[in-house]
Amino acid sequence: MSSYIDNRTEQLWRKEIVRVGRLLHEKGYVAATDGNVSVRLSKNRILSTPSGFSKGFLAPEQLVVTDLEGRKIPSYEPASRDPSGRASGRSLKPTSELPMHLEVYRQRPDVAAVIHAHPPICVALSIAGISLAKCLLPEVVVTLGLIPTAEYATPSSAEGPGAIRDLIANHDALIIQRHGTLTVGQDPFDAYLKLEKMEHLAYVTLILRQLGRETPLPPAEVAKLLRMRREKGLAVEGEEEDFCASCGVCDLAVDRSPSEPTSEYNEEELVRLVTREVLKELGKLGA
Repeated sequence: MSSYIDNRTEQLWRKEIVRVGRLLHEKGYVAATDGNVSVRLSKNRILSTPSGFSKGFLAPEQLVVTDLEGRKIPSYEPASRDPSGRASGRSLKPTSELPMHLEVYRQRPDVAAVIHAHPPICVALSIAGISLAKCLLPEVVVTLGLIPTAEYATPSSAEGPGAIRDLIANHDALIIQRHGTLTVGQDPFDAYLKLEKMEHLAYVTLILRQLGRETPLPPAEVAKLLRMRREKGLAVEGEEEDFCASCGVCDLAVDRSPSEPTSEYNEEELVRLVTREVLKELGKLGA
């Protein structure tokens, strides 16, 4: 992955984070002082929201600059106070979830912004054990791929970076069980839109559960959508296998005769069989 650095000034990034913070608050994706947003200003400079403040009522001056180790460093912007007289970021602490953001930037040099939020439906489904890693909505398959769920980690603890480390390497959106969501992008608004799409998927999933039906996309259609994802440059290595292992939709594509009962396959063998069938379908579509 190549490094992604935007040439916008720090002042413009501050305004962008404040704008997205207000959207998060207005949409109900964060409550009280929950949630956090950050931006990669340069290779070793991170701008983030401060600890203990509502994301809906921030001023640009209240954002905090740190290095990739989480140490506060001077801002390039002149010291100032907002019109209400509130202190600037120079006197505030960065978000307590900063270590999780820093882990993303270490794992993903292509990412320039991170949002951690608490959208209620995503959180509720994670507590109920209902996964979003399913092929239900075509636009989600193409733009976000699978949405995995990370294991629970105590909020604001050293456990957070470890819980998301492996998953964030290959996903732009994920659930943190009982805790919220993590989305990344080329700027805060990009990461926000991925969050919005994820909470929309969670809402649709909830309605389907209430209706008693959760009909997935047919395997052939999933194969076409994955091809579109590759053509857009959004695919990551090995994700076709992940779709089979996590989504389970492609079990429908396996042609079993009466002489081949499901009970004859153990779980590992079944995953290999399903993966082979899906990759075969993908090969046909790409020919």
